[in-house]
Formats: sequence, C-alpha cells, structure tokens
Amino acid sequence: MSIRVFIAVAEHRSFTAAAQRLGITPAMTSKHVKNLEDRLKTRLLNRNSRHVSLSEAGALYFEQTRPLLDTLGEIETAVSLSNTTPTGILKISAPVWLASSHFASLLADYRRKYPDMRFDVDLSGSPVGLLEEGYDLALRASRTLDPGLIARHLADIRFLLVASPAFLDRDGRVETPRGLNGQPLLAYSGLPLDGRVSSTGQSATVKFDPILRSENEDLLRRAALAGMGYTFLPMSMIEEDLAYGRLEIVCEEAMALRVGLYAVYPSRKFLSAKVRTFLDFLTSDARF
Repeated sequence: MSIRVFIAVAEHRSFTAAAQRLGITPAMTSKHVKNLEDRLKTRLLNRNSRHVSLSEAGALYFEQTRPLLDTLGEIETAVSLSNTTPTGILKISAPVWLASSHFASLLADYRRKYPDMRFDVDLSGSPVGLLEEGYDLALRASRTLDPGLIARHLADIRFLLVASPAFLDRDGRVETPRGLNGQPLLAYSGLPLDGRVSSTGQSATVKFDPILRSENEDLLRRAALAGMGYTFLPMSMIEEDLAYGRLEIVCEEAMALRVGLYAVYPSRKFLSAKVRTFLDFLTSDARF
C-alpha cells in the first residue's frame, strides 16, 4: 500500500490530491510515505508548504516501481476476473463410465456457454488427492460418502444388474432375486457391496460370489460381454449393449441400485468461477 501511495503522490505532486484519489486522509498519505522512506532509509520526496517534488533517490525509485505496480494491477485484475468469469483449465477426475456421449455433450454445451474454458479430464477412476494433484473437482458415484468430504449431490444414478445372453443361456435366466444366490459377480469397487445386495422392495438379501473385483467399470463390462458373470453398471454405459442385445437386464425392478453422483471439491471458500459455474451447470442438467 505504501508504494501505491508514494506513486500517487509523485504523479500528482500533492499529498492532498493523492489522498483524494486513494480515498484516504492526507495525514495517512503522509504516514505511508514516511514509513516507506524509513524502511528504505532515504528521502524520496522533497516537500515544503507549497510544493512536492521527487528527490534523486525518489525519481529512481519511481522509475523502477511504477512498471511493477502496473504489472501487479494487471495481475490483480486478472485474478479478480477469474473469480467472476470462467476461464482457464478445469481439471476433473471422474469414473470410467462417464466416458459417454452424455458427458461429452455436457462438456461441449458448457464450453459453448463459456468459450474461454478448457478441460483436463482423468477417467481412470482411481482415487486422487485433489489438492496434492491439482484437481479442481472429482465426480464420484457412491452409496455412502465420507462425511469429511466437501461435496454436492448432482443426481442419483441407476446401476442395473446385467449379463450377456450367452451366459444366461448357459446358466439359466432367473425370475427372482433368490435365484441369484451364489452366482458369479463382477464387482465394482466403487460400490462396496462385499457380494451382498438387498433386493429393492423385498426383504431378501442376495449373496453373490465375487469372482472379479475392479475399480475399472470398462473391464467389468468387457468381462460381462465375455460371459463371465453378472455385474452392476450404470445405464449410460450400457445403453448400446442393451439396444443391440449384447447384454440383458436381470431382475430390473428388484435389483437396480440407486447410487448418488457427487461433485467433490477441496474447499467451500472462494470457489473459482470455473468450479462454481461448472457445479451449477451439472446440478441443473438432466442428462445424468
């Protein structure tokens, strides 16, 4: 602040005019300049009752600091705008199943609205340290969320129990959840079921045999297509497989799981415009 005050006094050649420009008192203006001179141990301004002028040291200091102050002002303006206008790169971690046409069209629509935005999307599905690895937010599907996380609920996702026709032809099509007991399950690590699934609207609990466990939903889908067993996958990931008969839904009403999709982010305070607007965009969108 003292440097800004000195620059203003030097430009106006007046403590009073500088004070008016900065919105402070002439006494405070004088105090700032004196504190700066004391710190530098040199006189920057020559002043008398009628006139203020730069000393030799003051002229040198003014010449060197004025460009720096201008640059600082540009930086502060840019930072301030970044909190009101979305710009820059939004780094997102998301589950594999969001590699879908729905999510791609959502990103495209958001960028049409905010053309200065760029995306860096990790779809590995692996847990990430938001702060440590520089992520702006993570999208996570979970039945239970750590209460210590800062998160916003976006939607409820339906995970359907599916299997390939070849597998069902070989092992038989079950009519009720009870017939699924002991059946091979390709278990998604994002849904910590431990092989036990409570059927919707029924008191029965199905005890599967988890023969494969992975946090990669695409691997589970491919294993299901290969006839390896049953698996729970989100509708957006298997729409084409269902349409072309590559997978079949099993006991849809009884075994469908509703899983919350959350946006997890590092802090509630001082959310950047890019994070705030993207969260609002996701919350208002009906494509999930």
